[in-house]
Amino acid sequence: MIEELFQIERDAYRDSIIHRIDARVKIVIAFAAIIALVAVPYSDRDMVCTVGVIFLAFFAILWCFTQLPFTIYLRRLWAIIPLWGIIIFFQIFLKNRYYTEFHPVLSLPFGISIYAESIEFALILLVKFVVCISFIILLSSTTKMHEMLEGGARMGLPAEFALALGMMIRYLFVFGYMYRKVNEMLATRCFDAFDHHLPYRYRLRQIGYTIGTMFIRSYEQGERVYISMLCRGYGRESYLFFERKPLKGAEWAFLSVSLIFIAAVPLAVWLTSFRLL
Repeated sequence: MIEELFQIERDAYRDSIIHRIDARVKIVIAFAAIIALVAVPYSDRDMVCTVGVIFLAFFAILWCFTQLPFTIYLRRLWAIIPLWGIIIFFQIFLKNRYYTEFHPVLSLPFGISIYAESIEFALILLVKFVVCISFIILLSSTTKMHEMLEGGARMGLPAEFALALGMMIRYLFVFGYMYRKVNEMLATRCFDAFDHHLPYRYRLRQIGYTIGTMFIRSYEQGERVYISMLCRGYGRESYLFFERKPLKGAEWAFLSVSLIFIAAVPLAVWLTSFRLL
């Protein structure tokens, strides 16, 4: 996971048309697509699927201009499956509020049943998750972290949030390097937490020592940095300064066309389905 974090930032330093676009444009487009799809009601399965497929095609076009391999996108999408895959999986066992009638497909022990309507809802949720996460992957893979922070600050992000996020971004990689160093030290000592030839208690104890060491080092590093910042005039009234940067004409055009497209797709799909009824 730590190595993937470093790789995401390395990919963000590449050069392409999408990489050169201002971070504010990409942030607005990503959030607009997510909000537009989430706003589509769960009760209309056909509309969710249609809008989701169109938005996914729009994402695929943008990803092609990034000059990044699709394997990177698939690997990052697969890496976060445990976070949202479990949520979607358990939906097939639950009765949600979007349906009034439920037809069992399979009955399991302990009174557990799988319903056709719950499977349909899980598929709708899957479409929304995949599309939303895809735009987040596009944003994170083509925008440097500090540029994302600067873009948010220029869009009106409160100074306190900008300062806190700036600290988190700066020392997230420090923590990552520290984690990598500890792992390398364990590897040089031929320690493998998944080596079944070693006693279980020994492995558990060493992992506990490692986690404790990282917490202690993180605390000491944070204390040193805080004292250094106080010596340089940091205080409660300290804020990050971000220079004003107007968008270019091409960026305004791209943003306008993208927002019109994102807003028009759900509306056009809804009008088409309404006419068919």
